[in-house]
Amino acid sequence: MALPPLATHRLPAKPLISDTLALFSQYLPSPSPLLSAIDRSIPVPVKQVIAEAPLNRIFSEAIADGEFDDFEGRRIRLEVNGGQPGITFGFWAGRLRVLEGPGEATIRGSLSAFKILSERRQDPDQLFFQRRLVIEGDTELGLALKNLLDSLEWDLSLRKLLPF
Repeated sequence: MALPPLATHRLPAKPLISDTLALFSQYLPSPSPLLSAIDRSIPVPVKQVIAEAPLNRIFSEAIADGEFDDFEGRRIRLEVNGGQPGITFGFWAGRLRVLEGPGEATIRGSLSAFKILSERRQDPDQLFFQRRLVIEGDTELGLALKNLLDSLEWDLSLRKLLPF
């Protein structure tokens, strides 16, 4: 007798479990110190190899349509509260590039806020008004990036993330 594939098997909703996990995720210590140690140990060239190709594949249509042209030569940093981990990137010669150092604008927030933003579970403006995400430095540049990312359809499929 063959077992049904895992993808088609759904567990019944258990509010007690989901509520407990939500409570734990809110009050457990942040993994930021561990991620910070990992982030500091990875050289920028390795980050470039790992992150640049997927970023350019995810946003390939927007790049081809000229949506990123206003960001040519600009540096923006996305950062978890506390400064690490974070990534600074820019747009040069039609490609998103991972860079070392600070950005002209920094968008900072908790891991959960960035997760909510990437999953599009909440309007980005709400995250900023609630101060869960903060823009520092060149706020006009940060807002322009936020508006661009909010207007695009993100394809975060494994096909776009993996190089093969």
